Amino acid sequence: MKRVAAIDCGTNSIRLLVADCDPATGELKDLDRRMQIVRLGQGVDRTGRLAPEALERTFAACREYAAVIKGLGAEQVRFVATSASRDAENRDDFVRGVVDILGVEPEVITGDQEAEFSFNGATKELLGRADLERPFLVVDIGGGSTEFVLGADSVRAARSVDVGCVRMTERHLVHEGEISDPPTEGQIAAIKTDVATALDRAEETVPLREAATLVGLAGSVTTVAAIALGLDRYESEAIHHSRISLAQVREITDRLLASTHAERAAIPVMHPGRVDVIAAGALVLLSIMERTGAAEVVVSEHDILDGIAWHAALDDE
Repeated sequence: MKRVAAIDCGTNSIRLLVADCDPATGELKDLDRRMQIVRLGQGVDRTGRLAPEALERTFAACREYAAVIKGLGAEQVRFVATSASRDAENRDDFVRGVVDILGVEPEVITGDQEAEFSFNGATKELLGRADLERPFLVVDIGGGSTEFVLGADSVRAARSVDVGCVRMTERHLVHEGEISDPPTEGQIAAIKTDVATALDRAEETVPLREAATLVGLAGSVTTVAAIALGLDRYESEAIHHSRISLAQVREITDRLLASTHAERAAIPVMHPGRVDVIAAGALVLLSIMERTGAAEVVVSEHDILDGIAWHAALDDE
């Protein structure tokens, strides 16, 4: 067993996993898994730069994670940065800060690499499931981008597109500096148009409609699942590998789009950092299900973070 630390720094959140991995058997044992909403991608779609306050929030989380990693004695640390830091003009400031705090350089990975990590993290446990047909279409709805990857035992085709819950919220739901509460029909239509265009681009590379099983990852998907399951609090064990129907996703999306900030915040499973972006995230998920013809989505709590951990263990060999 190899003790590794994996950090996934996305547009909306930064997450840590410290785990013992056995590459020979496929076993991965969590020691610590945590997440903070830091909104690193705040304003990037508009300005092209990482905001100073967003960088400081991210560095504060990195300091906390450095203490956890040291305390648990991880042998290998791998830090992966995704959409927001790919897009930013001042990403060197981000890289220097992470190196100073954690002693490792963040890998600003491509969308295709991001998709591969997500696929490996999400499907390792599903390969032996007789009740799930292949190929899998793994969909990782992030803050700034969404990754699509199709495969059975390994990746067959992958594509990343710049559609995510934060990007769609900032682009279409903000008016005069305030998020529309609730959004107008015109704003919702604009998101749908953007997502449809992105799905067209994804289909140039990934045959989305050939998927036998849709697997959904990341906070927008798991939050929709938690609402569908009627949970009083966020329970990872109940959410992991739950199966949520198209009808449930449509009903929840409609409800979120029609709700106010206060109504969304009052949902027991809602993380405070997702209140303003969950409606857009749910709409992205619904659009994907309608495009692919999926009758349900299999929800996975294991995603790119687990894929990063596996790669860290292999890198250490």
